[in-house]
Amino acid sequence: MNKEELILKLNDADVNVRLDSLRKLMEMIKAGEIEAPKQGNDVNNHIHTTFSFSPYSPTKAVWMAYNAGLQTAGIMDHDSLSGAREFIEAGKIVGILTTIGVECRVNMKNTPLGDKRINNPDQKGIAYCTMHGVPHQHIDEVVNFFKPYVAKRNERNRKMIDRINELTAPYGIKTDFDKDVVPLSEFVNGGSITERHLLFALSKKITERFGKGEAVVKFLTDDMGISVSGKVRGFLEDADNVNYEYDLLGALKSNLVEKFYIDADEECPDVTEMIALAAKINAFSAYAYLGDVGDSVTGDKKTQKFEDDYIDLLFDVIKDLKFKAVTYMPSRNTMEQLRRVRSMCDKYGFFQISGEDINSPRQSFICEAQRNPEFANLYESTMTLIRHEAENSTI
Repeated sequence: MNKEELILKLNDADVNVRLDSLRKLMEMIKAGEIEAPKQGNDVNNHIHTTFSFSPYSPTKAVWMAYNAGLQTAGIMDHDSLSGAREFIEAGKIVGILTTIGVECRVNMKNTPLGDKRINNPDQKGIAYCTMHGVPHQHIDEVVNFFKPYVAKRNERNRKMIDRINELTAPYGIKTDFDKDVVPLSEFVNGGSITERHLLFALSKKITERFGKGEAVVKFLTDDMGISVSGKVRGFLEDADNVNYEYDLLGALKSNLVEKFYIDADEECPDVTEMIALAAKINAFSAYAYLGDVGDSVTGDKKTQKFEDDYIDLLFDVIKDLKFKAVTYMPSRNTMEQLRRVRSMCDKYGFFQISGEDINSPRQSFICEAQRNPEFANLYESTMTLIRHEAENSTI
């Protein structure tokens, strides 16, 4: 097999094929048949894979990280750690350090933040949090913790597909959860199914119905009443766009979710449960700072206000809850926002973690903003995570 065929196999349905293809690619690099990428000092602790939503399997994600020159790569899937072992093995094959973690939504309605829009665009009282540096012997314990919540999430996913179908039925579009959504995920292998899966399935249905190009834009704007920015319009008018369905997904996520969204309650563990689990297994529980959104870096968030108006209260609450860390993305916020949240972390004694949220083929694995010398501590904290996993993993 040549290089291009092997790269395609990195997303094969069989994990053994994925890892074997990666080994063959590395053999070609060592033999000088493929030029080795230039390795740098960049780190990324927030890489989604197909075990939540991503164009990349854990193996392909590591290959992309390696080719981007990352020094370290961190897996971060929603409600799932089932891709972690593959990710770790892929890191060993290419020779880059890895760290593993999980992202989830937690219920904070029993806290002083219960009536506020925290860091979740879709719902008040529900917040995104992460767990980093999970010792490897506890992978299955984390997976089992989330299983009942993933089941509840799928009950809600089915109801949201019904709502989507109500919106699209007049245009001859119907999406089936089992036939159209589940196959886009790694659910059968322990992965989760997110709102992005629902919208990706819908994107495929839309292109089946209208093709690609101006007809899709017309359907979005004239029929569905969806606002499409000039940049996204350009992507969607290009019928040869190789990322077409991902760009369509982004347009739908930014404008359609509020029309079919059902509150996520039973699928969200209480925040105290997540923090207790992290403490029990010696992992880092982290609050994910979003901050007021202006121009969304991922292109799928509207201008909206989040924690900045009550940041003092926020830090009081997450300190009382015994979070260990705060995670943030330098590319997503203004320097004013970042300096403020960093000063709050220092004041309250929070470990600072960062990573570029990767779930789209247009995103770079390198966070250029993080190269600012002001963020040198984020490189140091990543190495702390790496050492923590190594020192506390018994398998």
